[in-house]
Amino acid sequence: MHTVWKGAISFGLVHIPVKMHSATSDNDIHFRTLHKDCSTPISHNKYCSRCDVQVDQADIVKGYEYERSKFVLFSDEEI
Repeated sequence: MHTVWKGAISFGLVHIPVKMHSATSDNDIHFRTLHKDCSTPISHNKYCSRCDVQVDQADIVKGYEYERSKFVLFSDEEI
């Protein structure tokens, strides 16, 4: 990691070296693949467990889970 600032703190005869580093965090948005009719997450085999059906690609939409089992849906144009 790159050092942003280097310096020292001194108290009488005590000398403490200090280095300051920049901090980063993950700010990416992660979407879930959902069934268009009921907003349930789609498993890898594209099967909706709530409706008990295989889901076609045309019936799959993207959504952001803001609370457990609650989603905001997005179209391809919005993304």
